Amino acid sequence: MSRKVRRLVVAAPILFVVLATLGAIASYYDNRGGPSAKALPSAPLRELGKAHDITVGTAVDDAALRNEPGYREDLAREFGGLTPENAMKWDALEPQRGSLHWAAADRAVDFAGKHDMTVRGHTLVWHAQLPAWIADGKLGAADLRQVMRDHIATVMGRYKGRVRTWDVVNEVVADDGGLRKSVWSDTLGPVFVAEAFAAARRSDPKARLAINEIGAESLGPKSDTLYRIAKELKARGLLDEVGFQSHFTLDGVPATMRKNLERFAALGLDVAITEADVRVRDPGTPEQLAVQGEVYADLVNTCRAVARCHALTVWGFTDRHSWIPESSPGYGSATLLDRELNPKPAYRDFAAALRRP
Repeated sequence: MSRKVRRLVVAAPILFVVLATLGAIASYYDNRGGPSAKALPSAPLRELGKAHDITVGTAVDDAALRNEPGYREDLAREFGGLTPENAMKWDALEPQRGSLHWAAADRAVDFAGKHDMTVRGHTLVWHAQLPAWIADGKLGAADLRQVMRDHIATVMGRYKGRVRTWDVVNEVVADDGGLRKSVWSDTLGPVFVAEAFAAARRSDPKARLAINEIGAESLGPKSDTLYRIAKELKARGLLDEVGFQSHFTLDGVPATMRKNLERFAALGLDVAITEADVRVRDPGTPEQLAVQGEVYADLVNTCRAVARCHALTVWGFTDRHSWIPESSPGYGSATLLDRELNPKPAYRDFAAALRRP
């Protein structure tokens, strides 16, 4: 054996160790846009939900959709429905009057089409995230009404046949049960709600139209007002679904939520959980995350118990992209997967609740 061959034989084990180490590092920091996630359970949430006629969906962050392969992989694997988190809000689509920005919204709708996902359009008329040229209140009633109608027709027209459900009006009820004060109610009066739905029905007669509300899961003044609005819109043929956002804490699912959803369903309306998350005070402990999982499971069970609850959307699926730290300072860890896309107890309990016979 030559000296050169002997050197290669001796070096081979060392080379194998080096290559194996590099391979492990590459596996850890793979193309998922961060540390490699542990394998998720074999049956994705979208398939588990389908067994009960429930579309399991998630809100989608545009930057993550553009830049993080791992985010895209888990999104396509786990979810059968997609809601653009901000890309379809008015300030994103038309920051200056007549200047329309479609790229982010198109990206979400295109992704959904490629991965057999339904799309929830969010949202057409809302008091928040309005461009300054509307929010400043300088438009008169006639102009503002026409702007609203044109916006609905333009946005729904672009995605006609591609968006299954639209949140036509969002968060219209105040916590005390009155109509929320906004540029819409101040300028147009309460009639703007029905006018928005009528414009939406004209714009895409085949789309499902929804009213979406925050903090109305329990029986009480707020949900009573929402019920009256929904009943009137349903009677006029303008409403198909009521959405309950369900931004919860470790206090859990409200005791009267099922009964509340059932009364809306009794009107002949579908109900949906549209923006679910369960926030935890930082830093989240194992005990808190275990309780969080129980809350998510209770939410799944509540939807399953109501025959007309056909959609359950989480508001983001990874703690890396969640609105909670910004909207609720001191809180976080609100989603099903951690920042490295690893499943948390919440994911496992959510899936187990869907598997239950």
